Amino acid sequence: MNETHVNMNHFVNLLGIELSAVSMKEKCVSLFGGVVSIFFLIWLTESCLHLEQATAIVASMGASAVLLFGIPHGPLSQPWPLIAGHGFSALIGVICARWLGTSAFSAALAVGVSIGVMHQLRCIHPPGGATALTAVLGGPAIHHLGFGFVLMPVLANGIVMVGIAMAFNFLFGWRRYPAALGKRRPAESVPIPDATHEAILTALRDLDSFVDVSEEDLLKIYQVMRKKGIAISETP
Repeated sequence: MNETHVNMNHFVNLLGIELSAVSMKEKCVSLFGGVVSIFFLIWLTESCLHLEQATAIVASMGASAVLLFGIPHGPLSQPWPLIAGHGFSALIGVICARWLGTSAFSAALAVGVSIGVMHQLRCIHPPGGATALTAVLGGPAIHHLGFGFVLMPVLANGIVMVGIAMAFNFLFGWRRYPAALGKRRPAESVPIPDATHEAILTALRDLDSFVDVSEEDLLKIYQVMRKKGIAISETP
């Protein structure tokens, strides 16, 4: 491996370009899911809630669609993070807007407190930060809704998105939403030495950083590596 290649790999790592082994079929399904979800979200919300377009849809639902249909099995994409993440963030945003106005500090505080609350309540959903920001800086149409913004459109949007994700992903055998629906323990499965629940928790505590992968997926990766005899070595 020449020096140029090493430097290029280092540059790629610095940029955070992810390693992706996703097939083109999966990418197309994700694309189609995003189109279907947002189309039906707009149609159902405007038809059922009879709100103006400016207040019927929370723009951050577009970011949620990326998670729900691009990473349907990820921890950040599951129903509790989506619904609670948006709901609590919206509530915090409305409170900040009412008590502190629509200043830059109020907007920043809304996002920061939302992150802390989502961490504490185990409902981290990145688009929730955008929902909190919308509650503060969304303009008169949003401010006029007051605390009603939390219920409609935010929670209504979230529930509809979860329902669409469940129905859409059910059409594809390798995709299940929520992720718990796809977890089947093989009959021949046996406990994996040195990879217990406690061991994983200890490792995650040592990292002291949120990892966007489920415990089950970590165990699966570890099991596959053991079966294939792949050794884990430290990189210099």
